[in-house]
Amino acid sequence: MDAPLEKIADLTLAEMGKNLKEAMRMLESSQRRTEEENGKKPVSEDIPGPLQGSGQDMVSILQLVQNLMHGDEDEEPQSTRIQNIGEQGHMALLGHSLGAYISTLDKEKLRKLTTRILSDTTLWLRRIFRYENGCAYFHEEEREGLAKICRLAIHSRYEDFVVDGFDVLYNKKPVIYLSAAARPGLGQYLCNQLGLPVSCLCRVPCNTMFGSQHQMDIAFLEKLIKDDIEKGRLPLLLVASAGTAAVGHTDKIGRLKELCEQYGIWLHVEGVNLATLALGYVSSSVLAATKCDSMTLTPGPWLGLPAIPAVTLYKHDDPALTLVAGLTSNKPADKLRALPLWLSLQYLGLDGIVERIKHACQLSQRLQESLKKVDHIKILVEDELSSPVVVFRFFQELPGSDPAFKAVPVSNVAPAAIGRERDPCDALNRWLGEQLKQLVPMCGLTVMDLEVDGTCVRFSPLMTAAGLGTRGEDVDQLITCIQSKLPVLTCTLQLREEFRQEVEGTASLLYVDDPTWPGIGVVRYEHANDDNSSLKSDPEGEKIHTGLLKKLNELESDLIFKMGPEYKSMKSCIYIGMASDDVDVSELVETIAVTAREIEENSRLLENMTEVVRKGIQEAQVQLQKANEERLLEEGVLRQIPVVGSVLNWFSPVQASQKGRSFNLTADSLPGI
Repeated sequence: MDAPLEKIADLTLAEMGKNLKEAMRMLESSQRRTEEENGKKPVSEDIPGPLQGSGQDMVSILQLVQNLMHGDEDEEPQSTRIQNIGEQGHMALLGHSLGAYISTLDKEKLRKLTTRILSDTTLWLRRIFRYENGCAYFHEEEREGLAKICRLAIHSRYEDFVVDGFDVLYNKKPVIYLSAAARPGLGQYLCNQLGLPVSCLCRVPCNTMFGSQHQMDIAFLEKLIKDDIEKGRLPLLLVASAGTAAVGHTDKIGRLKELCEQYGIWLHVEGVNLATLALGYVSSSVLAATKCDSMTLTPGPWLGLPAIPAVTLYKHDDPALTLVAGLTSNKPADKLRALPLWLSLQYLGLDGIVERIKHACQLSQRLQESLKKVDHIKILVEDELSSPVVVFRFFQELPGSDPAFKAVPVSNVAPAAIGRERDPCDALNRWLGEQLKQLVPMCGLTVMDLEVDGTCVRFSPLMTAAGLGTRGEDVDQLITCIQSKLPVLTCTLQLREEFRQEVEGTASLLYVDDPTWPGIGVVRYEHANDDNSSLKSDPEGEKIHTGLLKKLNELESDLIFKMGPEYKSMKSCIYIGMASDDVDVSELVETIAVTAREIEENSRLLENMTEVVRKGIQEAQVQLQKANEERLLEEGVLRQIPVVGSVLNWFSPVQASQKGRSFNLTADSLPGI
């Protein structure tokens, strides 16, 4: 597959390839050195300065680039992980450099070359992803292709739009239908790009009674379409999902296609599951996407290729309208967007492309089959065996529920039925997800919050495996890590309710319901002067809780204690961490109450003692002042004059009795001596 650069006749191309390899070698070796230094950061040289008059060589510039990339890493190591760029990634990067070089050719050569690159890439993608008789639009922004498709649909349905513009749309408002499970911000983006009001968007709810709760409700969609037609609107375009952004569910695209044909609506499909069209076996729901009017593909993350454009395949017979919509262009620079993908597809070959997608799907299946054997883990995509996305969460059955209820996955349980259990499970799942991300970074996990299911962990190898180099051993390690964390999760969840009851039954302790804390619970000590109606910070309470935290950390316990502001207020609380072993909760709560009470009493005793000392000092000052006045009257004024007083005292000494005061803290008095 590899050929020596010396065989390339064009010296510029050979030098370009050599420079790229050298640049990548320098940057990647710098990254490895940074990782091996275990926190020792290189000196950052990213302070802006004047442009040097003599210029700099390539090595110096690359040194600056690597300092900018690795020299200021204040974040956690796992969050700054850089994608592993292999040889196929170098081909993609070479495409960008090569594009600049090709643009210097004369117009005729440039036209022929760009046309060849565009036609080859389009043909390969159509055949790989089973989309016959279509055109391709290459774009950097993933949503840009859909915006151009919407523009094409508007030009197709409104014949006078080129002449009359918005007046045509005003008389018959277009409607774009989006699923409630669509990625956030997509509708607003389309309105901004098309200059349409938000009222042109129609949010289609997902199933509530039957089917997946992440699939579009087709019956409700048809009702919305009929209502819009009756109101004089024009149903324009429907965006369906072949793998929703959150959990990877696929809409019933075949049924949606029939509905769109019935009402003359353009059907656009997007989603990660479209990658499986390259495999030998494809589920019928995803295969139906090949009959849609357009689809958006993202081969970059699927194949682990950096800086690769997204591709929108579409079917349309009028080249004039596609030109007006911006889907086609006569500019060579626009056609050269396909160059990095053209190079990468040839480097990988059909077998390499299929192997990468197949490997990602096998990883998801491996994880899904393993998770089914793990207790207290629910998979939210159980009905989608062909989906390359696995979404799971920790869940423990509610106390007192019947076996039939226990067997139902979380996604099928109504939110009201979960009640108090939902919040602690969400906090525990977030903790679990963050732990797994640190322990198994090669799996590329994501922690997300779903409206119905709560906090979950997502494994989407199609979007991460090729770039991170995820292997089957990484999935096995992930399962091992999940199993090692389950005892902590189950033990903590079991102790939560017992802790709450014990705290609520103990005087002077207040249970704080904090749904974001994954530990046993949060407690606040209510001192004598505590104002429960106030949400402001309490200096006296903070002082008591600081001492309490110090005492608790001195206990021989595996529990972690922290102090922080109360949830939704500024008052200090004690946060009790997760428990790996059975903990005597009643003894723990009693220890907290007794210790806090002792700290408060000692603090009050010290305050009382301070007040007594202050009053004693004031009384002593008064007594001393009084004694001085009595001495002045007794000895006379002359004895106070320095020279005269000395002579007078020599002739007639004063016989004065010794006086003083003793301070008794318990008696709170100043008796005479």
